[in-house]
Amino acid sequence: MVSPFPGMDPYLEDPAFWPDFHHRFITYWCEAVADELPDAYEARLDERVNLVQMSPEIIKLIYPDVSMSHAPAATRAAPAGKGTHLLEPITIPHEFLEEVRETRIDILHRPDRSLVAVLELLSPVNKTGDGFQEFRAKRKAILLQKVHLVELDLLLGGKRMPLSWPLPAGDYFALVSRADNRPNCEVFSWPVRNPLPVIPIPLTAPDADVHVDLAKVFQATYQRGRYGRSLRYGQPPSAPLSQDDAQWAMELSAKK
Repeated sequence: MVSPFPGMDPYLEDPAFWPDFHHRFITYWCEAVADELPDAYEARLDERVNLVQMSPEIIKLIYPDVSMSHAPAATRAAPAGKGTHLLEPITIPHEFLEEVRETRIDILHRPDRSLVAVLELLSPVNKTGDGFQEFRAKRKAILLQKVHLVELDLLLGGKRMPLSWPLPAGDYFALVSRADNRPNCEVFSWPVRNPLPVIPIPLTAPDADVHVDLAKVFQATYQRGRYGRSLRYGQPPSAPLSQDDAQWAMELSAKK
């Protein structure tokens, strides 16, 4: 079962499929990294649970069938008359706190298992509303350490991670921030119609980078997830593509 797309499948940005894809992709990415690491290193999945206040925007991204209603401007009493007055309530939604599990890849150096690099695959919650600010704060904490940071953004929706200069043209991005070369950051970008690239994963000097083929990681994820059976091919994709790319995606996927 092979994806009809040469690179990232924009239909996987559908909220019904993205959480499953995220978990599977980061697992196969971890395995691909581990296969390339020298013996003195290990790659481990690190999962953290956070309670995040969800904005209406991110709720719609994750739960497309949830609607957010606005309350009336003021309370109104029932018409005057005999008996008890009945009040019409104002409907106010509860504060929406969601348990968010964030999984990343940690590269450790033996024997003390010191942290060498952190690999992140961004999710919608990292790119929208309060989740965006929280992710930026965690990102800053990593950048203040002598730890490499690799961020992979395979989502067209949401905000991009900010740098001092505007990002180059592209639909998808990989940011490689080396601990020994800050504040500089290596930016890899590519359009939706191109294959996923091979990216470097920096280690501790004098050890050379290892390189991981993201296209192979994606194909393993797609095949094991059996997404070709369920994705809504032939319909407009959920990803916010340009009109030309959306038409291309529908025509290409309809052939599957």
